[in-house]
Formats: sequence, structure tokens, C-alpha cells
Amino acid sequence: MRFNSKQLVFSFLIIAGFFVIINSCTHAPYVLPQNMRTGDPSICFERDVLPIFISNCAKSNCHDAASGKGGYRLDSYKEIMKKGIVPGNTAASVIWESIAIKTFNVQAMPIETPPIRPADLDLIRRWIATGATDSGVTCGISPCDSNNFTYSGAIAPLMQKYCIGCHNAPTSKGGNLTGYADVQNAAVNGKLIGNIKHLPGYNAMPTTGITLSDCEIAQVTKWVAAGALNN
Repeated sequence: MRFNSKQLVFSFLIIAGFFVIINSCTHAPYVLPQNMRTGDPSICFERDVLPIFISNCAKSNCHDAASGKGGYRLDSYKEIMKKGIVPGNTAASVIWESIAIKTFNVQAMPIETPPIRPADLDLIRRWIATGATDSGVTCGISPCDSNNFTYSGAIAPLMQKYCIGCHNAPTSKGGNLTGYADVQNAAVNGKLIGNIKHLPGYNAMPTTGITLSDCEIAQVTKWVAAGALNN
């Protein structure tokens, strides 16, 4: 079958019109209404979510206040919510896609460091899905128990939560804190306590201004006092 010039032009216009319609059919992502952003009562942003961003993302030459790579600064609730988080919609949240879904058009994060733990990813997912709410400085609930100060039950999770994002290799500035021997060494030479307590002459850690809670500091202090055992 042959087409004359008028038929070809008509067909071209139909096809062109189809692509114009398709390309114009873009919709704003669904955002959970304000009155439905109840939050997950088991999640405290300041206690549970922010430290994950601080340790894994808000680092020098990444997404701290000084660097702000890609226009993202991830060191406070206000900054995290500026872009990349869509309350109630994880799939439309670019930050979530970069750390979890890792779609073809989003750069995977973190770069050149261990991926965020599945348990921490689940916290972020649930936080976004229930409205990405700000719990404030205190949440009224704390799972921390200062009488739990074993390495496996308290210290290792604290290192993962606050420290390993920066201190994840022997070449890391300030040393490596990924394994027991490294953490024990920091405990024995006094750096671990001095740094987390922000004592004079030590480097205040974490570096972004967030501090461990009094209960968490007590856990580390008791663990060190008891001999910094691999228990």
C-alpha cells in the first residue's frame, strides 16, 4: 500500500500530536494530606532518622552544610525536607530512591561507603510513608537502657548509627570504627569517651553538631569502665 503526500503529512501530525499529549501528561506526585501525617509512633526523627542521615550523608564533601552536593544538605529536618522527600510517597522521594530503589536516573547513595543497613532503610521508609513528620528534639519515648552496655547489644549499634558513615576504613580521617578491635582501641586510648563527650582537647563527634543522648554516653562509659569487652 502506498501513501500519498497528504496521507503522510496527516499521519505525521497524528503521531506528533500523540507525543505532545503524552509528554504533557505529567502529574505532581501524590503528597499525603497534612491532617493524615500522623507519623509512626515508634519512630522519633531526632533520635532514629536524623542520625542515619548524619552518619551516612551529611559528611564533608557530600551533603553537609559546607558541601551541599547536588543542592542537598542533609543535616537537619528543615534541610532534609527542602527537596527529595515527598511526605507519604516513598516512590516519588528522590532521596529514598537514591538510597534504596536506586532507579536508572538517580545516583546511588552513599558513594564509596557501605550501603545503609536494611533496618535503617526500613526506618526511613516508614518515616516517609507516614508523613515524614518532625518529632522535635525529644520524643517522650526512649528505647535506650543505660544498663545495657554490651558491645553487641549497645556499642556496635551506636557505632553503626553515628560513626561508621565516616569511620569506615583504615584510611578514614580519625580512624576506623567498623570492627570490635578498632572500637576497643579507641576506647583504651581515651578518644572514644573524649570525642563523644566533647571534652577539651578532643574532636567533638559526631562532627555535625548532633550529640549522643546522656543514656547512650552512659552506655559507652560503662562499657569502657567494664573493660571494653567483646561481649
